Amino acid sequence: MTDLFDAVNSDDSNKPLADRMRPDDLGDFFGQEAILGPNKVLRKAIEGGRIFSMLFWGPPGTGKTTLARIIAKKCRCNFVPMSAVAVGVKEIKQLAKKAGEDLKYGHSGTILFLDEVHRFNRSQQDSLLPYVEDGTLILIGATTENPSFEVNAALLSRLRVFALEALSIDAIKAILTKALRDPSKGLGGRSLTWDDAVLGLIASLSGGDARCALNILEIAGNAAAEATTIIDENIILDAAQKSYLLYDKQGEQHYNLISALHKSLRDSDPDAGLYWLGRMLQAGEDPLYIARRLIRFASEDVGLASPAALEQTVAAYQACHFVGMPECALALAQVVVFLATAPKSNALESAYISVKEEIAQTGHLPVPLHLRNAPTKLMKDFGYGSGYQYAHDFQNAVVDQEHFPEGLRKKRFYFPTRRGFEQTVCERIEERKKEIEALSPKQNPKKKP
Repeated sequence: MTDLFDAVNSDDSNKPLADRMRPDDLGDFFGQEAILGPNKVLRKAIEGGRIFSMLFWGPPGTGKTTLARIIAKKCRCNFVPMSAVAVGVKEIKQLAKKAGEDLKYGHSGTILFLDEVHRFNRSQQDSLLPYVEDGTLILIGATTENPSFEVNAALLSRLRVFALEALSIDAIKAILTKALRDPSKGLGGRSLTWDDAVLGLIASLSGGDARCALNILEIAGNAAAEATTIIDENIILDAAQKSYLLYDKQGEQHYNLISALHKSLRDSDPDAGLYWLGRMLQAGEDPLYIARRLIRFASEDVGLASPAALEQTVAAYQACHFVGMPECALALAQVVVFLATAPKSNALESAYISVKEEIAQTGHLPVPLHLRNAPTKLMKDFGYGSGYQYAHDFQNAVVDQEHFPEGLRKKRFYFPTRRGFEQTVCERIEERKKEIEALSPKQNPKKKP
């Protein structure tokens, strides 16, 4: 069998630093401990050589392609990288035919690494199903988009989804240090000098993207080699500007632009919001991506301070889906101004974060018996549903019964503000509390008509 990895690594001299420094085993792979830490499913599968079809979802530069290559090498599989923007059903069928023959005659399995899998249309994604299902191809897809929106349910159900996160500052610094010290693949033969603060600056500027960080380092290293061999802050800042120009050409700057849009809306600045929206649309950004982020903003930063915000953003998403660009631009502009001028509250987000933290600490506590469903006699015999008070049988549909598991009684997570509609929410919560306090211990339920 041809060693594809030896062929790939035969001549690195003309490759960018980011490609030269691509690790080929887990020992040199930094970050993603959430999916690659000790005893994690993916790590155990890789180390045991028992691989399966999967989908890597995460922002650029987080190691999706690199991890797929490491998997193929560790499992001694043929590795076939393809981009969904450049291939179609014909190429998939040709690959599947060859992969089937390899399996039939006892050769190694084939891993199809399909980058930007979300760019495959429905019929193209469906063409993958039989080959993934019968094991002819081991599919490793990669996407920066939410697979729930962009990948067919039928295909998604056959893939294990792993979410890759933007790399931490420490992980980026470790990658940069390795590149600076490596004499063969990196910049170790150039006698460059630097300090930890400079690496921290690069890591901050890269936004968790290892490729971006290495691009900045390479440009800075070349500039330093022509001058003093010292990589200082000024060289880094200049290199970062040049790197971001290249970054824009690859279409990855949208993470910075969407951040600017989000923060402008959070600070209630409609003009800046419209500006960043225009920047994204004029750069060719997918309007549906923007619409999805605005839907998130509606719940994260506006919430129940203005319940119409979610309605507006969902309507804008539908408009983008129905009419596309350039017609949908005004629908997005409308919702951007609405969100910027709406009252703001992050009480919902804070409440949900608190809930997740509570669950992480207390685990899956049992549902109280009186709240459990009791569809069978056996469940009723075990007390399921016993003592449950049906709210509509009581005056004003108010009952005093516990809804939390034991140990969390009277717990509160949601603390609404006094802004916008949340003022009404506060009043309703306070009114219910007073009604419960006024209940007689022996209050009888109303009779149903």
